[in-house]
Amino acid sequence: MKVLNPILWIFQILVSALFIYSGYMKLFMPIDQQAAIYPWTGQVAPGFLRFMGVIDLLGGIGLLIPLLARYVASGIVLLMVCASVFHIARGEASVIGFNIVVATIAAFIAWGRKRMA
Repeated sequence: MKVLNPILWIFQILVSALFIYSGYMKLFMPIDQQAAIYPWTGQVAPGFLRFMGVIDLLGGIGLLIPLLARYVASGIVLLMVCASVFHIARGEASVIGFNIVVATIAAFIAWGRKRMA
């Protein structure tokens, strides 16, 4: 148990940084610049993209709040499943590896935080 807590915090900080950065990009970066990196961002409604930015930002912040981390991590697993389905439906199955890795790490965080409760 002594080793689990620091490992969980490392993963929480890494995933949190990823989601805060992603949220920031979706909220504040011009859509044409985002589309140059991630083409799908230029092919969805701007309101949807900004909404996803808010979700990402809240998820990143929530992972750093100890009482919420387990629940936020579970939500991130669900979000990554939805993102995978989104990409598969668009014929972009080759890009879901990232979603699977993030979902796996988030599931580990949720499991670890539940075990430590």
